[in-house]
Amino acid sequence: MKHLIQTDREIAEAIYREAERQHSKIELIASENFVSRAVMEAMGSVMTNKYAEGYPGKRYYGGCEWVDVAEKLAIERAKKLFNAEHANVQPLSGVPANLAVYAAFLETGDTFFGLSLSHGGHLSHGHKVSITGKWFRAVQYTVDRETEQINFDTLWKMAKEEKPKLIMTGASAYPRTLHWEKFREICDDIGAYFVADIAHIAGLVVAGLHPNPVPIADAVTTTTHKTLRGPRGAIILCKEEHAQAIDKAVFPGLQGGPHMHIIAAKAVAFKEAMTEEFREYQRQIVKNAKAFEEEFKRLGWRLVAGGTDTHLLLIDVKSKGLTGKQAEKLLDKAGITVNKNTIPFDTEKPFVASGIRIGTPAVTTRGMREEEMKKIARLIDKVLTHPDDEHVIEEVKGEVKELTDAFPLYPGIREELRKGLGL
Repeated sequence: MKHLIQTDREIAEAIYREAERQHSKIELIASENFVSRAVMEAMGSVMTNKYAEGYPGKRYYGGCEWVDVAEKLAIERAKKLFNAEHANVQPLSGVPANLAVYAAFLETGDTFFGLSLSHGGHLSHGHKVSITGKWFRAVQYTVDRETEQINFDTLWKMAKEEKPKLIMTGASAYPRTLHWEKFREICDDIGAYFVADIAHIAGLVVAGLHPNPVPIADAVTTTTHKTLRGPRGAIILCKEEHAQAIDKAVFPGLQGGPHMHIIAAKAVAFKEAMTEEFREYQRQIVKNAKAFEEEFKRLGWRLVAGGTDTHLLLIDVKSKGLTGKQAEKLLDKAGITVNKNTIPFDTEKPFVASGIRIGTPAVTTRGMREEEMKKIARLIDKVLTHPDDEHVIEEVKGEVKELTDAFPLYPGIREELRKGLGL
């Protein structure tokens, strides 16, 4: 990175410090992951220079013959990965992808259903502070108080009463399997569109570890990072009958020139996801999450919905006298990165919360397995059961360093930056 160091030392040093942070801390945020060097190289390529408004073969600019190749590869690989009839690989992120689907299927003011944010959903599923909750009449469904899972009888009754034009499902903090066929049945009964947001579980879907909604939903959105381990971005998958409406909603509806360097990187990530190595990686993600579940239960922690079927867990820290905000800060001091998270029927505000969310994609990318998960669970327990003991924090910090040094992250990049900066 000599050119960056020569041009802007301050940014170069910020990148170095971030690389060191990623290496030296245990990353348990469920929506984060570490991309391959190949994906990173595609993101930093000359593709970033090209405007390419439109779609392959039908652009508004000349000189698009090679970005057309990249986008066509991304489209065909996405379709193959998810068994999709049509794929749009241009959405810049998950929220724009969801908004494009709403724009394709709804008129301003139409009613749609989305899972409540505090019950595991996402802001873009109709939360009142999101544009999706302002432009449309969003009705939020919740999980069952006892099981902390979706009750389809209750949802069906709500749907018959409210008659939404679209039901959005998927989640950012729902640890159990989502039963797509039940949503489809409800949507068919009331004549609604069925849309699934699989941003968190796309990698598991590709590996056959979670049911695939693509063949039965009208449209499916997903980010391309998280478990899919690609660049930050999104795609929309849909049936051929909806292809034109989806494509028009993305461009020219919501976006102008697509980010061709990111689309090239998506294509690389999709190729990586077609390998047996990737499928084994996904299997290890689930095994690691189960190891966390077993160890946290053994240590006496309450897990939302009783455990996990996926890559993430929600831990109720309020039951041990802490808030999610306190737990997040304590763990960060010890070198373990999590995020505070609301839990179903939470009495705390979102910026305080009663739980923490932990996920296994990033630590699994580093090569950690079940034994490391059990050790990390014990370290988390040690910190959170001794919240006022600075000695414990320092002790755990040392153990975290031993663990992260045993599974180094981007050693070449970090060393190159360190030497170039003279640090």
